[in-house]
Amino acid sequence: MIRCRFAPSPTGHLHVGGVRTALFNWLFARSQNGSYILRIEDTDAERSDNLYEQEIVQSLRWCGLDWDEGPEIGGDYGPYRQSERAAEGIYTGFAKSLVKSKRAYYAVYDENDRQRIVATTYDEPLSEPVWTIKMKVPEDGVTAFEDLLKARIEFRNETMDDFVIIKSSGFPTYNFAVVVDDHLMKITHVLRGEDHISNTPKQLMIYDALGLNPPVFMHIPLILGYDRAPLSKRHGTTSVRHFRDLGYLSRALMNYLALLGWTVDEEIFDYHDKVKDFDPGSISNKAVVFDYEKLEWMNGKHLRLLNPLELISEFSSWLQFSSRTDLAEQLNRDRDFSSQVLLMCREKVNTLQQLVEFSMPFFDDDLEYEAAYVEKYLGQ
Repeated sequence: MIRCRFAPSPTGHLHVGGVRTALFNWLFARSQNGSYILRIEDTDAERSDNLYEQEIVQSLRWCGLDWDEGPEIGGDYGPYRQSERAAEGIYTGFAKSLVKSKRAYYAVYDENDRQRIVATTYDEPLSEPVWTIKMKVPEDGVTAFEDLLKARIEFRNETMDDFVIIKSSGFPTYNFAVVVDDHLMKITHVLRGEDHISNTPKQLMIYDALGLNPPVFMHIPLILGYDRAPLSKRHGTTSVRHFRDLGYLSRALMNYLALLGWTVDEEIFDYHDKVKDFDPGSISNKAVVFDYEKLEWMNGKHLRLLNPLELISEFSSWLQFSSRTDLAEQLNRDRDFSSQVLLMCREKVNTLQQLVEFSMPFFDDDLEYEAAYVEKYLGQ
C-alpha cells in the first residue's frame, strides 16, 4: 500500500510552500487508495511551540486536507510527535545499533569548547559530560538515488563529512529521525521540496547502514517570489493563516497552489474533484513564481461561484474567525436580506475582507451623509 506523509516542524506559521507539499502528498495517497500520515517533527526543542502545532493542524483542516494517522487521532505506528518518540527511546536504539556495527561512533567534546572533539570511541562515554553520536561517511564512492521527478542524482562521498545523528541533548537530528520514522511508519513515497535534496545522501547512508530500503523520493521545485528567490515574507504574505486573515477562500488558495507546477486541464476547480487525475509525472520540474494578483483574481472567481447558502456560510465563518462577531450577529438577524446584499456586492470584490468593506453600508443603521450631498439631493 502507498503511504505518504506530511511532516511539518512547529517552529512557525504554515508556509504556502508547505501546504502545497502537503497537497501533492495527499493527492498521491488518495489517488492510489493509500494512507496519508501527519507527523510533527518537533525535535528542535528551543524553537518548537505547541501553539504553532495547533495552528498548523487548524490550517491544514481549513484547507480541506485530512489524514488517516497522526497526533490526536493516533494510528498503528505512533506516537506521531518526534519528541514523544524520542522520549520512548526509539531513536537511541537505532543509533546504538549503528555504533555496534561501527557505522557510527561517539564523539566526545571539550566541555568548555563544544565545537572541539577531544576523543572518539565505540564505547558509550557515560562519564563524559558532552558527547554526540556521529555517522561515518564513506571516504570514496558515490551515494545516488533515482528521483521520481529529476531522474538520477549523485553525490560524491568525499565531499561530505561525518555528521551528527544524536545530539548532546540526546535528541536525534532531523536526518536521523526522519529515516527511523519513515521506516517504522512504512512510508513508501516522500514528496518534498527540492531544498531537501542535500539531505538525501545523508539519509541514504543511514538507510544503507541500517540495512533498510529507502522510500521513493520526489523533490518538487520551490515556490519563488517575483525576483525568483525562494518565496519569503519580503515578497508579501506567505503563510496560510495570513491568507485566511485577508479573506481568501481555502478552495481558491488550494486551487492556485495545485496549479503551481501541476498541469491540469481546467483553471478553476475543486482539488477534491481531481484526485483520480493526479499523476506525479505531470508535475513540472521548472521553478514556479507566486503571483499574488493571479491568486486574488482566482479567489474572486471562486467567490462568485458560491451558491447563496455557501456564500453566507463562508462569510459568517470568516467573520467569526476574524473576531467580527458584531457583524456576524447582524448578518444572521435577517439572512435573506444579508444573502441578497452579499450576492450583489461580491460582483465588485475578490476577497471576503473586501466584501466586508463593500457591504458595510447596507448593515449600518447609523450612516453619516456629507452635508453638501444632503443639500444637493434632499434640499430640493
